[in-house]
Amino acid sequence: MTTVQVIEAGVAAVVLAACLVIYVLNFKKPPDENGKKPKARKFAFLGMLVSAWFLVGLFITVFAHKTSALHIEFEMFSERVPLFGGFTLAKTTLIGAGVLVALILLLVILRFTAISRFSVDDPKPLQLALETVVDFMDNMVRGSVHGCEPKNLQPFMLGVALYMFGCALSELFGLRAPTSDLTFTFALGLTTFAAMNVYGIKKNGVLGRLKNMGGELPAMRPVMVPLKAVSDISIPVSLGARLFGNMLGGMLVMDLLKGVLGGYGSGIPAVAGLWFNLAHPGIQIYIFVTLSLTFINEAME
Repeated sequence: MTTVQVIEAGVAAVVLAACLVIYVLNFKKPPDENGKKPKARKFAFLGMLVSAWFLVGLFITVFAHKTSALHIEFEMFSERVPLFGGFTLAKTTLIGAGVLVALILLLVILRFTAISRFSVDDPKPLQLALETVVDFMDNMVRGSVHGCEPKNLQPFMLGVALYMFGCALSELFGLRAPTSDLTFTFALGLTTFAAMNVYGIKKNGVLGRLKNMGGELPAMRPVMVPLKAVSDISIPVSLGARLFGNMLGGMLVMDLLKGVLGGYGSGIPAVAGLWFNLAHPGIQIYIFVTLSLTFINEAME
């Protein structure tokens, strides 16, 4: 340790001890007439957190030789993992497969341990939470796909949303989220492309689907159908690129935050990860589902 680091550690230790003494002395003081705790206690607790964080970061910097840096290495496509000799597979594909298996196991366990005990007369918190999620997706589908009740569309979109959320959670375990891989997000966009054509043909037939693509004027349909086909083909590209860009942005911000903080990154990336790995993916999932339902509705008109 350098002389400056020793002085910094000594000052932080003194501040930590002083804040601890102040906190202990004010711990048993009753709240004021408004029910608020003593301000000295709050500031002492905040001082303990900051000084303890600084000490931990200083020791990590000194003993782990972890310094701040803005250098980030990034690959647009995931690294390849060799399997069965010369065959390779993207690492994000394996992570996505693991998330899918874990999600299936979780739902199977939930089905036979919790859902079988659900009661209409006495619903428990888990039942209320699941019903809220299902009702939200059901209302979302009904509000976006007008004038029809497409069978199995609600569970399909809910399954896609849960799968995307599970992929985003994998980043909390130090893995690269599959949704930050362009090929993976493009595959998700293809599910929307397949669904919109399946539901469109199922409702209107092949000729009705072509008529839908051609518009109201019969004379313009030979021109409009190819143009609309190109527009539809661009949908999975648009959905995949949008999701990839937003998820990649969150991943890069987290990497930049960890790099800039260096040894002082204890705790802060974890708190920031609550946004970039939970709330931010939730917003992107909502946008993806909303756009998918909009395209499906357009194909079924």
